[in-house]
Amino acid sequence: MCGRFFLTASGEEIRRTFATVNTIDWQPRYNIAPSQPIPQVRRDAPGRLAELARWGLIPFWAKDAQIGQRLINARAENLHERPAFRAALRRRRCLIPASGFYEWARSGRRKQPYAVVPRDGRLIAFAGLWEDWRNPETEETVRSCVIITTDANETLKPLHHRMPVVLEPEHWNTWLDPSHPAPQTLLRPCRDTLLRTYPVSTYVNNPHHDDPRCLAPQEPTQPLFTE
Repeated sequence: MCGRFFLTASGEEIRRTFATVNTIDWQPRYNIAPSQPIPQVRRDAPGRLAELARWGLIPFWAKDAQIGQRLINARAENLHERPAFRAALRRRRCLIPASGFYEWARSGRRKQPYAVVPRDGRLIAFAGLWEDWRNPETEETVRSCVIITTDANETLKPLHHRMPVVLEPEHWNTWLDPSHPAPQTLLRPCRDTLLRTYPVSTYVNNPHHDDPRCLAPQEPTQPLFTE
């Protein structure tokens, strides 16, 4: 799954990496939590457009926004079946820029947090879906998004059985193109050599902590094992 991630790049770095037609106002974040605004990149008439969206998808048919708190991740295996995601899968796909993400693995009686980062240090892109929802009381339109997950690859399996779908640059255009007939073929674990993991402090457990200390390496207190 993906319940916390980080994006330490600037808005200009996001623009250059994803070749967007605009630059968003983004300051480095080290501990992004659900319900917060996050950058997403989607296809638009002039090209790729970067914008902010709330993390936690609110389907257009939802009666209230609370459902978004439960829809932060979407399983790749049943996107076509879930009413919350079917329409967005056909027409509203996006890339969610990230510098990496966190995962927690059991270590003795506690859970040890790990940072998961690309080996080459470049930005990565999660496969995502976006949606617009109109608040029936205020008439305000809320744009929201969800991160798609898949089975863990060999690098992540020691930590968790799920991971975000990480799309490599050669697949970005295909994913964003709603006319592509089989996007499901892209929703698979990334290659094992793309990412690496290392333990970090439980400081990151608190979502109010949002500074470089979240990413500081730390030796795990006990040997890692999973159940």
